[in-house]
Amino acid sequence: MKAYLLDPAVARYVSEHTTAPDALLRALEQETAQVAGENSMMQISFDQGRFLTMITQVMAPEVVVEVGTFTGYSSVCIARGLSGGTLHCFDVSEEWTSVARRYWERAGLSDRVTLTLGPAADTLTRFDQPIDLAFLDADKGNYPVYYELLMDRLRPGGLLLADNTLRRGWVADPAHDEPTTVQMRQFNDLVMADPRVTVLTLPVADGMAMIRKN
Repeated sequence: MKAYLLDPAVARYVSEHTTAPDALLRALEQETAQVAGENSMMQISFDQGRFLTMITQVMAPEVVVEVGTFTGYSSVCIARGLSGGTLHCFDVSEEWTSVARRYWERAGLSDRVTLTLGPAADTLTRFDQPIDLAFLDADKGNYPVYYELLMDRLRPGGLLLADNTLRRGWVADPAHDEPTTVQMRQFNDLVMADPRVTVLTLPVADGMAMIRKN
């Protein structure tokens, strides 16, 4: 479990008191580690996955959009929470999403998920459905671009979840000026200044912003 922002003992306790992933998600996590190597760190943690399933169940959305699918862990978790409707995934990698496709099939979720390949800054412009729930976990430098495209389509009362917003806590330290941390700091400030939304930043894993369109 990623727990960059918690004391190790607290992180262990949280892990022990969160419903564990099933065999399919554990297999996906293991395969991602094998095929992606260091890039496997891009996969969300199991507690984030549990949160995505539960928030989807609570909201009962008809249209969900995910920007950044990777090998499919988050999409499996979201799709499992759907009681109807469709999850629309946007990603650039045929290689990584080929793993996701196999796990959607294994989980019996293929009929709930559609995948569009290509730069989301382009493909999202052609998406014309009102969005109930969105999950953003893609290249950090383009977060502001994706944010505006999603906000334009997010219905009032809809929810956008953005991952990695705390960057292991480095965003709070001005001395950390590596590019990705700076980009996330700027994105967080952009969202906070947006009068269209209400924001709650959750200190889970690498940080997740819960952004509700007013």
